[in-house]
Amino acid sequence: MSKTAKTFKELVVWQKAHEFVLAVYHLTAKFPTVEIYCLTTQARRAAISIAANIAEGFKKRGWNDKTRFFNIAQGSLEECRYYLILAQDLGYADTSRLEIFLEEVADARIKAAYQTLADAQLPITPAKLATRALTGYPTALRWLKIHHPELLVPKPPNNLSENAWSMVVG
Repeated sequence: MSKTAKTFKELVVWQKAHEFVLAVYHLTAKFPTVEIYCLTTQARRAAISIAANIAEGFKKRGWNDKTRFFNIAQGSLEECRYYLILAQDLGYADTSRLEIFLEEVADARIKAAYQTLADAQLPITPAKLATRALTGYPTALRWLKIHHPELLVPKPPNNLSENAWSMVVG
C-alpha cells in the first residue's frame, strides 16, 4: 500500500506534469517569433493548466471538487496534445518525444485517480459509484470493478434502468 501524499508535490502525476511544463517551455522557446502571442502562449498556458489543476484539486475536500479539477487537467492535457500535433505539422519542432511524455502524464493521472479512490474515506455506495460512472465518473466504476468486484450487485439500483446498469457492469 502506498503512503498518502501530504502535498501535491509528492504526487507522481504532478511531478510528471511539472516536468512536461518545463519541456514545453524549452520547446516553445524555439518557435518563430510570429508565434509568441499565439501558439507559444497557448501551449504554455495549457501545459501549466495541467499541473496547476492537479495541485488545486489536491487540496479540495469533496469528491466533486477533486474530480472537477482533475477533469480540467485532462482537458488541458488533450489541448496540449493538439498543440504538439500542430507544432509538428507546421515544422516548428519534432514533438514525438513530448507526445510520449504527455502519455506518461496521462497514465500517471489515471493511477492517481485510482489512488485517490483507494485513499478516500467517503461514505459512498456501489450504487452511487455506478450512477457516477454513468454521469461522467468512469474511473469510479473501473476502480470498483478492479478492487471490489464483490460490491457490484447483479441487479440495478432503483434509480437505474436494466439497460443503463448493463452498460455499467457489462
